[in-house]
Amino acid sequence: MENPRLTFATPTVIAGDKSLVGLIAHELAHSWSGNLVTNANAQHMWLNEGFTTYVENRIVEAVYGKDVATMQLVVDDQELRSEMQGMKPREQLLVTDLAGIDPDEGLSGVPYDKGRWFLRFLESRYGRDVFDPFLRSYFDHFAFRSITTREFLEYYSAHLEAQHCGKVSSAEIDEWLHQPGIPANAPVAHSDRFDAVDKAAAAFLAGTLAAKDIPAKQWVTYEWLRFINALPEKPTPAQMKALDKAWHLTGTGNGEIAFRWYVATVRAGYTEARPAIAAFIERIGRRKLIIPIYEELAKSEDGKRFAIGVYEKAKAGYHPLTRGSVEKVLGL
Repeated sequence: MENPRLTFATPTVIAGDKSLVGLIAHELAHSWSGNLVTNANAQHMWLNEGFTTYVENRIVEAVYGKDVATMQLVVDDQELRSEMQGMKPREQLLVTDLAGIDPDEGLSGVPYDKGRWFLRFLESRYGRDVFDPFLRSYFDHFAFRSITTREFLEYYSAHLEAQHCGKVSSAEIDEWLHQPGIPANAPVAHSDRFDAVDKAAAAFLAGTLAAKDIPAKQWVTYEWLRFINALPEKPTPAQMKALDKAWHLTGTGNGEIAFRWYVATVRAGYTEARPAIAAFIERIGRRKLIIPIYEELAKSEDGKRFAIGVYEKAKAGYHPLTRGSVEKVLGL
C-alpha cells in the first residue's frame, strides 16, 4: 500500500529473484497518481489505478527492457479479458457505476488494466513525444487536488486534443470510458518470447514434449504465467504431476506463479498439492492471491469442505476485508 514517501509492501513481493519488483514500481508511481493527483471518489478509481499501472509498466520497461514490459502487458491484457467474461456489463465500465455496490467488493482489474489500456491507446495515437509531456503537465496542473473524469477530459481536450486534432474522436473516448468490454481499436501487445512459450505448451499438452524437456530454465515470471494460463480449463492430474516433478511448482516462493498454479491444480483434481495450498492460504492474506483459490475450491463439495477447514485455521490472521471476501465465496 502506497503512502507518501513510505510504501507498505506485502511480503509476497519477495520471491528471492527480484522478479516481482513491478509492485514496488506500482507503489512508487502512486506518489504521483493517487497521492499527488487523487480521484475524487471510487467512481473515478481509474484516475488512480489506471495511471499508476501505466506508469508502472513504463518503469518496468526502463529498468528491465521492452521485452519484459511487453510480456507484462500481454499477460495482464489476457487476464483482464478473462476476468471480464464473468462480469456484468456495468462492472466493465471504466467510469464505474457503483449504485448499490460496495466499492471495495466491486474492485476488479478494470480500473487498473483497462485504465492502463486506455492510456496506452492515447499514447499509440499521439506518440510518446507528445503524450509524455502531456502527462507531466497533467500531474503539475492537478497537483494536490482530487479530480473527476470530467475534469481530466476537460484538461485533455484543451491541452492535447485541441493541439492535435483528428487523432482521437470523442466517440472513441466515450467507448473506452462508458462502454463495457475492450474497444476494437485497443492496441494489441505481442511478445515473441511468448510465441516460444505457447509452442512449448502446445507440444506438452499434445504429448510430444516431456515436462522435463520444456525449455524453461531461463524463463522469467511472466513466461511461467503465460504457460500456466495456456493450460486447459481442466488439465489432467498426470499432466500436473509431470510438471510438478520437473519444475517443482508446488511450494514455489513466487506468489504470482503459486496462486495460478494452485488454481490449476484444483481444476485438475491434483490433490497432492493440497498441503501446499493449505500452507499458502494460511500464510498469505493478500486477496489477489488467495480469493481465486478459494473460488476454485468452492466449486466442488469436497473442495469447499477443505477450504472451510483451512479458512477456520487462517482467518485469525486475515484482515477483516479478506475475511469478508472469503466468507462470501464460501457462503459462511
